[in-house]
Amino acid sequence: MGMVNTEITLKNIQDEIKANIGYLKPEEVRIATVTAVVDTGSMNLVITEELYQKLGLKTIEERTAHLANGQRVLCKKTDAVEIHWKDRYTILPTLVIPGAEKILLGVLPLEAMDLMVNPVTQEVVGAHGEEEEHYAL
Repeated sequence: MGMVNTEITLKNIQDEIKANIGYLKPEEVRIATVTAVVDTGSMNLVITEELYQKLGLKTIEERTAHLANGQRVLCKKTDAVEIHWKDRYTILPTLVIPGAEKILLGVLPLEAMDLMVNPVTQEVVGAHGEEEEHYAL
């Protein structure tokens, strides 16, 4: 299977909460639409340091990550972000891998949004169809 990319939108969930209760204007919510590499060998959403800064995320812990090349690196685990793909979304923490150049959409966010990679068309699709009734958090 080749490399599959998909567009996702990330929102700072803390900003979203503050906007919902009137502490921030809706247009002040930090948001970014990015192209992510779908990586079924990764568990988490991995973001770059630049995106971490842009979204204004907080580090909740540092942990060791095991990379595909066997290397172990110390990375940041962030507070939760709202991850949107088309009409689906989930809320999960992210990992910030030092030196990462690409955003990786791993298995946990794919599963949470009931998504999979269609091996024939090489695109992200709903695992149980596109109807919203199949989608559950």
